[in-house]
Amino acid sequence: MDQLTAHLDRGWDLAQHGDARGAEAAARQALEIDPDAPEVHNLLGYVAAMTGDAEEAIEHYKNALALDEGYFDAMLNAAEVLVHPLGELDDAVEMCDEALTWAETDDEVADALLIKIDALLSKRDDEGVKRALAMMPKGPFENDRYDFLVGRAWFEVGQIERASERIQAALARDPDHVEARYYLGLIRDASGDHLGATSEFLRVRKLDEEAPPAPWSLPREAFEQAARSALARLDPALRRFVEQAEVFVLPLPGHEVIADGIDPRAPMLLDGIATPERPGPPCARIFVYQRNLERVLGSATELEDELVNTFEHEITATFLEKSRGAERPKSELN
Repeated sequence: MDQLTAHLDRGWDLAQHGDARGAEAAARQALEIDPDAPEVHNLLGYVAAMTGDAEEAIEHYKNALALDEGYFDAMLNAAEVLVHPLGELDDAVEMCDEALTWAETDDEVADALLIKIDALLSKRDDEGVKRALAMMPKGPFENDRYDFLVGRAWFEVGQIERASERIQAALARDPDHVEARYYLGLIRDASGDHLGATSEFLRVRKLDEEAPPAPWSLPREAFEQAARSALARLDPALRRFVEQAEVFVLPLPGHEVIADGIDPRAPMLLDGIATPERPGPPCARIFVYQRNLERVLGSATELEDELVNTFEHEITATFLEKSRGAERPKSELN
């Protein structure tokens, strides 16, 4: 094995174990050996994405593609960053379409299509998602996560039976696949099997509790401070509904509220809502679920903005949409 390959292999190994600093050091050593190796720029892009620098990641991926126009992995890595966190969805779709022209195996076609589907779902282009799903190879695939991802996509466009088939296949391979288990709960709820859904959601909570927290997870006191800072940033028209509420930070929703119908992945719960029969402050308590909020983020720097967005969404849904007579879909709790 030559030195360049050794540094690249070490860099990818460190990256896969979450050591961004070590991975970058290995990539920089590889860069000194061969600054024109597209594989080096791909690794540097991946490390930049790990550390939350999406713009730098895209620049490295562009460098890799300038050196090798058919570099499939760099295309997919770039497309993932374009979808999240950049939200440049049209560019992501275009990158995936380009990748599809270079794909050689069913797994590569599936990889490109699944990222494209994520972008199309974010664009709320259900018809585009259905067209992309129709292009999906039947497999079998080397990667066992494809059944779940395809099933999730079918669920998001309302094809419950097709979703169930793929999700059940994913769980046959791994009964503790927590994301597949969560979507099975959603499928059962959408099918009217509320008892079955609750059973699945309680199992999801158990698996979430057993999983390690995010590597950057904050101490509870720091998380509480971020929540209070987010509340202070709310528009006064929204803050008035919760300004007297007591804030509690918990890892996850409790078993009892899940049994009452709360989504196990809910980011927060506004409780003690005033009614004509029970007058008082509009909201008495706010339960903020730390694990559920941190799960969807890439770093602690995103947390306060995500808390602000979540508070705005929950307050609007609880007080403003209900006052207009709108029913709140359970799926919005996710």
